[in-house]
Amino acid sequence: MASPASAPPAQPDRSAAKYPPPPPETPAERKGRLIALFVMPFLIVTMMYATYMSTMHNPHPRDMPVAVVGQGAAAAEFAAELEESSDGALEVRTVDDLAEAEDLIRNQEAVGAIEVPEAGTSATIHHAMAGGASQATVFDQTVAPAALAEGWTVETVDIEPLPAGDGSGTMVLFAAMGMMLAGYVPLSGMLLGTPNLLRVRRFLPITLGWGALTSSLIWLILGPIVGAVDGHYPLFLGVGTLAVTAVGIAQLLFTKVMGPFAVLLGMLLWVVFGVPSSNLAMSVHTMPGFFQWLYEVLPLPAAGEALRSVIYFGGDGVWKHVLTLAAWLVAALLLAILKERKSGDLIVGGPLYTAPDAPLPALSGGPVAPYRNRVLAVAAFPLTIMITVVTLMSLSMHQPEVRDVPVAVVGPAAAAEQFVAGVEPQLGQYVDLTVVESADEAADQIRSQDLVAAYVLPTEQGGQPTLVTAGGAGASQKSTVVQMFTPVAAGSGAELVVEDIAPLTDDDVNGSNSLYVGMGWIMAGFLFFAVMRGGAPDLTRTRQLLPLLGGWSVGMAVWLWFLYDVLIGAVNGHALALIGYGIPTIFAVGLASAVLTRTMGLFGLIPVMIVVMLAGVPASGGGLSIYMVPEFFRPLADILPLPAAVDIARSVVYLDGTGVGSDLLVLAVWGVAGLLLNLLVVDRWVNRTNAKPHAPMGPRYAPERGSKKPTSAGPEGPGGEAVGAPGTPAGLPG
Repeated sequence: MASPASAPPAQPDRSAAKYPPPPPETPAERKGRLIALFVMPFLIVTMMYATYMSTMHNPHPRDMPVAVVGQGAAAAEFAAELEESSDGALEVRTVDDLAEAEDLIRNQEAVGAIEVPEAGTSATIHHAMAGGASQATVFDQTVAPAALAEGWTVETVDIEPLPAGDGSGTMVLFAAMGMMLAGYVPLSGMLLGTPNLLRVRRFLPITLGWGALTSSLIWLILGPIVGAVDGHYPLFLGVGTLAVTAVGIAQLLFTKVMGPFAVLLGMLLWVVFGVPSSNLAMSVHTMPGFFQWLYEVLPLPAAGEALRSVIYFGGDGVWKHVLTLAAWLVAALLLAILKERKSGDLIVGGPLYTAPDAPLPALSGGPVAPYRNRVLAVAAFPLTIMITVVTLMSLSMHQPEVRDVPVAVVGPAAAAEQFVAGVEPQLGQYVDLTVVESADEAADQIRSQDLVAAYVLPTEQGGQPTLVTAGGAGASQKSTVVQMFTPVAAGSGAELVVEDIAPLTDDDVNGSNSLYVGMGWIMAGFLFFAVMRGGAPDLTRTRQLLPLLGGWSVGMAVWLWFLYDVLIGAVNGHALALIGYGIPTIFAVGLASAVLTRTMGLFGLIPVMIVVMLAGVPASGGGLSIYMVPEFFRPLADILPLPAAVDIARSVVYLDGTGVGSDLLVLAVWGVAGLLLNLLVVDRWVNRTNAKPHAPMGPRYAPERGSKKPTSAGPEGPGGEAVGAPGTPAGLPG
C-alpha cells in the first residue's frame, strides 16, 4: 500500500479555475435576497387575484354591439328605444336583412340580432352559442325583456350551436391558455440553465419547433383524448405555432430587458390580463373598457378567436386575429435583435457563465447538472405544466352534465312519496329526490350543503309550490334546479315560487368570489415554498422555515382581505373571520406543498399544483356545481384543501359559518401531515451526507452603467459564449 507521502498530488479543480465561484454572501446581500423572495410570490398572487376578482365579481354589459333587423320607422324606433333603455349596456345598429346580421355575428362584430316582426307578434332573437355561450346568454337576457315589453312573443335561433363535445364552449380558452403557457414558461428555466440558447439566432428555430410540438399536443388532448374538438389539426398546428412563437419571442425580449423579473410581466400580459380580455369564457363586453381594448391587441384573445373563427365560422374574421399574432412576432423579433446588438448576449440577473459546461443547475435551487440534463429539464418542466393544465381543466369543464343533484320534497309523507314517484321518470337521472318532513329541516340541510334545494308542496288545493334554495351555495346549481322544477310546477297548473335563503350579494353576481378567495389562499401557500426552494436552497431545516412561513401566512391573509374588501369591494365585511381562517389555510398548504418542493425541487411544483389547485377547482363547486363535473372529482371535495378553503369563504359570507369545522379539520390534517413529514423525513433527506450541494447562487451579470457589449471581454467557452466580464459583481440572487 502506498504511503500518503508517496501519493500523487491532487489535481487542481479545472472547473473552479475556469468558472470562479462567487465570494461569500454578505449579510446585506442575504437580506436583499430574502426580501426579493417574498416580493415575487406577493406580486404574483396580488396581480392575478386582484385582476380576476375585480373583473369577475360584478360583470355587466357595456357597449355590447347588437343588431336590429328590419326596415322602416318601426325598426329604427325600436333600435333607439332599445339602446336608450339599456343604460349603456348596448350599442345598437339597424340592418336591412337577416343575412347582413348573421355576417356581423359570424365576424364577431355583433353579439346577436333581434328581428323586428313586420306582422304578427313574434320577434326572433338570433345568436351564436359557438361565439361564446356566456355572451349569447347575456345578450338574450338583455334584449328579450325589451321585446316582451313591446307585446311580442320571442323565439330564439342559434345560428351556430356548440358541438356535443364542447357543451360549455371553453375548448378555445383551454387551447389558447396552453399556447400562452408554452410560450412564456420556458424562458425562466432557459435563463438559468441554458442561457447559451437565448441568442435570437438560436432561439427562433427552437421556438418554431417547440410551437409545432406543443400545439400538436394541445390538439391531441382536446381532440382524440377529451373529445372537445373534431379534427382541425392543421388549424391547431398553424395557429399554435404562430401563437407560441410570438409569445416566446416577446418573452425573450422581456427577459433580455428585465432578466428574471420578466416572468412577472409575461404572466401579467399573457394570462392575468389575457383571460378576462379573451372573450372566450365570459363576454369581453361585460368587462371594463380597458379589457375591451386589450381584446384587440393581446395574443391570448387572438389565438382563441382565430381557432373559434375557423372551427365554427368557416374562417370569417380570422385574419385580423392572425395579424395580431404576426405583429407581436415581428415587432418582438426586431426589438430583440436590436437589444442583443446593443447590449450583447449576457442578460441582467442571468448567469455570467453561459457555456454548456458552466456550473449551472437544471432548475433554480438544484445542484449543478450536466448540459444534457439542463436541456431536458427546461423542456420537460413547462411541457408538463402545459399538458397538466389543459388536460385537467378540459376534462372537468368541457361538457358539464347535471347528475344526482340532491333535492328534498317537503310535504305530508303520502303526498311527497306520490310526487317523487311522478317526477322521477322525468328528472330521475338529474336529481336525487328524498322526502323531508319540514321546510325548516330542509333549510338546515341546504345551509350545510347536504341538499341543493327543497321542493315544498302546497298545503292547500290550488296553492303554489315553493322551491327553497341558496344562491350563495352555488349560482349554477341554483339556476339548474329552478330550470328543472319550473316546468314541473307548470305541469300541475301552478307557478313556482323561488325562495332564496342565502342570496348572492350585488358584489358577487356569479357567486365566484368564494372561489377566488380560496384560490388566493391556496396559491399563497404553495408559491411560498416553490420560490424559497428556487431562491433560498440554503434554508434546509424546517425550524428555519417555520417562522418565515408563519409571518408570510399572517401578512398574506391580511393583505388578501384588504385587497378583496377595501380596495375592490367584492367581499364586504367578515374581516376577522376571513383573516382568521386565511392564516391557517395558507400555513397548512405551505407545509404540505413543502414536502414535495423540498425533496423534488421545482419539479415538485407540478404534483403540488395538481393536488392543491388544479384538481381542487372542479371539486370545489366554486365555478360549476360539483353536480355538473365528472364524478371522479366529487370524492375529492371532502379531502382536498381548495374545496375546503372555498367552502370556508362561502360559509362565512352566506351560510352562517355552517360546516366550517369540518373544513378546518381537512386543512389541519394537511398541515399536521406536512409538518411531521418535513421534520421527520424531508429534513433528513435534504441534509443527508451524500446530498449534492445546490449550484452557486452566482455569479450573475450586472452591467455597469455605460458598459457596452459585455461579451467582448473575458475568456470564452465553447462556441464563443462569454464566461466573464470585467467589473461584474458576483453572488447576486437569481
